[in-house]
Amino acid sequence: MKAAIVSSAGAKPIFSEFENPISHDGREVITVTAAALTHLTKGRAAGSHYSADNQYPFVPGVDGVGTFADGRRVYFVMPEAPFGAMAEQTLVDPRYTIALPDNLDDVVAAALANPGMSCFAALVERAHFQAGETVLINGATGAAGSVAVQVAKQLGAGKVIATGRNAHDLEALRSLGADVVVPFDLGPKNVNGVEQFEHALVDIFADGLDVIVDYLWGTSARTIIIAVAKAVEDAHPVRFVEVGEASREPVELPGAALRSSAIQIMGSGLKSVPLPALLEGIRRTFDLAARGTLHLATQVVPLSTVTESWQAPGKPRLVFKVR
Repeated sequence: MKAAIVSSAGAKPIFSEFENPISHDGREVITVTAAALTHLTKGRAAGSHYSADNQYPFVPGVDGVGTFADGRRVYFVMPEAPFGAMAEQTLVDPRYTIALPDNLDDVVAAALANPGMSCFAALVERAHFQAGETVLINGATGAAGSVAVQVAKQLGAGKVIATGRNAHDLEALRSLGADVVVPFDLGPKNVNGVEQFEHALVDIFADGLDVIVDYLWGTSARTIIIAVAKAVEDAHPVRFVEVGEASREPVELPGAALRSSAIQIMGSGLKSVPLPALLEGIRRTFDLAARGTLHLATQVVPLSTVTESWQAPGKPRLVFKVR
């Protein structure tokens, strides 16, 4: 069969021939129609993600959309290695599949599944979000962050604060549910950037804050945590959920920021959230999308372009059309 194939850590996948999967031990073959390019897929392919097993060669792609032999159309996740989603066929445990709503397009489902899963896991499973609470989405201008803004609002957030580097894209999030937007420039050329961002947050946090969903980590996360310590009322618990590290920066936290606040710092992702709960988040994502209340810009390309498309930006969400 035709597939994207990763031959070694750090190598871009090539489009070539790979062995066909064969059903065995309860695993079933799925004919793939669409698979999205995500940070998780790229990280596992490079061997840099904590869940990667570093066994090469293999087909990348942690999830996608396709059909069983009997024609059932499903979303699937965690194909059986060495098979992945970016191939004409893959091998999947049927327990790791979700039937798609009839009115949900394959491409839309493939694009929304991963970002929807990440924000539902962070908000519902890790932060135990309650309707009426104030939520901050750090890195809201990315694909996952923009979905998180929408999901937080759909779940009943009293206020959604969106932060990110692109002021123009932040303003566009107001139509998707952001009540407050806070752009920042923390680059080395803006010597006052951290101070400006912190001051803006301190003023906003004075009105209350309950949950932070962070897709960036690095300097922006550190600044947010310090602002929580300075502005949020004494002993009020703020749940900080780290989902991604798009900034590729470490965080050095001053101990005083933790001692002088009731902030609770945790992560969310594979292994910190049970797989059934992750699947439930995807199911809820699909329900919102089928009702037309969840949106994400996509770009569709054929799988044959995988090598040249591998470094595409995360927004719009790139989806490989397999069939």
